[in-house]
Amino acid sequence: METLWSRPAGERAGTPLLLMLHGYGSDESKMSALFKSMPAGFSCAALRGPHDIAGDRGWFLLDYFLNNDFAQVMQSAAAVLGWLDAAMAEQSFSSVCVLGYSQGMAMATTLMRLRPELFTAAVGLSGFVLQNELLATMDPLPRRIPFLWARDPHDLVINPEATAFTQAWLENNVELFHARYEGLGHNIGATELTDVSAFLTGWVPGSFTPSA
Repeated sequence: METLWSRPAGERAGTPLLLMLHGYGSDESKMSALFKSMPAGFSCAALRGPHDIAGDRGWFLLDYFLNNDFAQVMQSAAAVLGWLDAAMAEQSFSSVCVLGYSQGMAMATTLMRLRPELFTAAVGLSGFVLQNELLATMDPLPRRIPFLWARDPHDLVINPEATAFTQAWLENNVELFHARYEGLGHNIGATELTDVSAFLTGWVPGSFTPSA
């Protein structure tokens, strides 16, 4: 799986890992641009979604109403978890966190439902949780993972039904921290990134590195 890293291979062992998942019709470079805004102690890994979306990438095909092919969802989730198992075996990361933007949040929360024991904390930016009967059999999660859900309450890309389900699922399954940014739209903002960094620093040992 194509991956961009925030630090070279020789400097990753023993650090906390931050897995970063891009949105629909985007790619890993959009997430790697956020590396500099994350706590310096992390090894950040931005993965490329497997599906071609008009020359860009996605985790599974999606329509305007956020309908999806669940087989594609599970194929992508299995690929990410396989990548993660190999990375953990090779680098011995101290912990794993996941950050997903838009469709990447749907993938992040799917990973949490499939392997909740893997994740120390999670962040969802302007995204949603998948409503699916098979995934629902894994709810509620066995422990409440600290989760920052950051969004504009007037984001027009995520429809009201998806937003309502997402809020209910998060309230019932994670230790939810809900941050709202008026006027942000379906974007990622500087103030939001500062809050993400503070959240991760507070929950993840080893993520904070003092400036020299």
